[in-house]
Amino acid sequence: MVTIVVIGVVVVWRILEDRKSGFPAQDERTKKITRKAAMYAFSIGNYFMIVLMMANIINRGFLGFFLLDAGYALVFSTLVQSLTFLALRWYFNRKGDF
Repeated sequence: MVTIVVIGVVVVWRILEDRKSGFPAQDERTKKITRKAAMYAFSIGNYFMIVLMMANIINRGFLGFFLLDAGYALVFSTLVQSLTFLALRWYFNRKGDF
């Protein structure tokens, strides 16, 4: 909980500092990078969820129990999508022109 609050404070402080300095929050390149990273992260997250569901179905059919609880599956899916988005946005931003 403390981590979320600290990250939120840092992000808001950074946004306010950028506004004071006149630095634009987003330009065309940043929007394009964010859009591309979001598209890839969404696709990868969907494929991850499909594989996770298939593993649960197969495991239930052969072994008689689920591989993961629904709550853990949701947490893992959210983590995969979020971390993939952050990593891809960082990679595309460092990559330069594309």
